Amino acid sequence: MAGYRKQPKDMESFRRLLKSHGLKATPQRVAVHTVMMDMIHASADMVYEAITAAGLCRITPASVYNILSGLADEGIYSRRMSANNKMVFDINPYRHIHLYDTKNHVFMDIEAEALMAAAEQGIKRRRFKGYKIDDIDIQILCHPTRKKLI
Repeated sequence: MAGYRKQPKDMESFRRLLKSHGLKATPQRVAVHTVMMDMIHASADMVYEAITAAGLCRITPASVYNILSGLADEGIYSRRMSANNKMVFDINPYRHIHLYDTKNHVFMDIEAEALMAAAEQGIKRRRFKGYKIDDIDIQILCHPTRKKLI
């Protein structure tokens, strides 16, 4: 149950990461990563709209989904399912906690290493007959308490 590496902070590091996975830094992959660096968590539709609005490259919604899925399959990104059944991609594949707004369907990262370590220690002491733990994924469900957040 080891943690994951943190996402590269610049485009050149991202290009090297792609190359290390045997992937080319196509204009479409670069455009997807460019908007994901700002969005952090986004569905393929959201990424497609941002690329189109910025005029970064010509791309189809299906290609955006395929690129995001491919990056998640390689462990470069991760994926989450929202409560409204939308696949949301996360630019940060490392182990971290999510705060999930159940009203607005938004994921936010929480850096809480002590909480993750405590959960990991607690799980290590338990046995789940017939199961092997692959990883720990903590998601805290919440909703806005102020009108301007709704």
